[in-house]
Amino acid sequence: MSSDPKITIYYGPLAWFKEKSEPKRPVALMDLVRERDEATRVITHRVTQHGAESDEMVELPKPKRPGHVAAQSGDYASLNDHVITNFAGWIRELNPKHLYLHNPPFHVHKQLERSFSVKTERYNYPVVTRETLVKFRDHYAEHLVGQVSAKEALLAALYPLTRQGRSKPVVVMLYGPSGVGKTESAEFINKLLIGTLMRKQFSMFHNDQFASYVFGGKLSESSFAHDLLDRESGVILIDEFDKANPVFHSAFYQLFDSGVFEDKNYSVTLGPELIICTSNYDSEQDVQRALGDALYSRFDALIRFEPLSADEIKEIIDRLVNARFESLDAEEKSHVDLDVVRDLLHSAAGRMGNVRKLSKVVEELISLMLVRAVLDGQTRSPTETEKGIEGASLRGGLRD
Repeated sequence: MSSDPKITIYYGPLAWFKEKSEPKRPVALMDLVRERDEATRVITHRVTQHGAESDEMVELPKPKRPGHVAAQSGDYASLNDHVITNFAGWIRELNPKHLYLHNPPFHVHKQLERSFSVKTERYNYPVVTRETLVKFRDHYAEHLVGQVSAKEALLAALYPLTRQGRSKPVVVMLYGPSGVGKTESAEFINKLLIGTLMRKQFSMFHNDQFASYVFGGKLSESSFAHDLLDRESGVILIDEFDKANPVFHSAFYQLFDSGVFEDKNYSVTLGPELIICTSNYDSEQDVQRALGDALYSRFDALIRFEPLSADEIKEIIDRLVNARFESLDAEEKSHVDLDVVRDLLHSAAGRMGNVRKLSKVVEELISLMLVRAVLDGQTRSPTETEKGIEGASLRGGLRD
């Protein structure tokens, strides 16, 4: 019908949706829902207290037809069940001229399609190109130390994404010790594209939370599918994939096979994007044994990250120390003895347990020098400083 609302559904990041809808200055759908619910509450209260004098008294006043109305992805969690289950009927009653919906639950989309003509727009996520591969090859060493074999394997894994006609993601598993560059590699690839990296740490979920997150629960609860819809980047990082209970592995079969992920509320289809899973497995055999053949065989590549040598750890130390030193002002620099900091950390490089803690240790050591200079009004002797720093380094976990 010509008087039906013109409905456009957008699937993609929130910033893109706002760019598309905000020039129309839409009214928030949630505001209209609250106004309608309040009017219903007033009428119900009046009837309960005084009784209805006529049929007209229990009818809601007919609102003025809205022009442009919009709902963002987080709004649906606040809608009452009666609005969600009869969303199309509610829109028919509201009858806006234009309705813009961002990442709605799939049953809302299906309701609207049965009742109205619906236009769908999808965000074009940035994809890996051959230029991306060149930048990755040429600048990898500026961002990560070592892992030459892993770099070459990643280049090979990324190449299929550059081919025209690719319609599904590439899925890779990066495995090896903690703190040697797996997560940083994913962040570097994402940096070569655009958008905030979608990063999920599976170790943060207990089994009951994870079930709801993966299979979908209430609309007010977070879910993996909903996060996929809201993502900004073409790179998806699933950190500590090995921490997921094997009972949930089947949830990822379709995603890894064809890029489709569905739960009880949402459905999302990925294009030629990159899914990176990380784990602390020691070998490919450990990966296969832990995940089982069904999931193991769905990875396009399994790439090992090696433990860092003492010399590589020293290079990381030097980078971190230099970067922190350059961030200081002139007076602070005068109180920091770089040779003392480097020498102490270099001496511990061979017994490092977790490289990821290095940044915190460097920060603590330099801060210790600065606070002593401020409180004492003088620079301590190298021997006194080294003793204090040694204690800080042990607290920071250099020997764990």
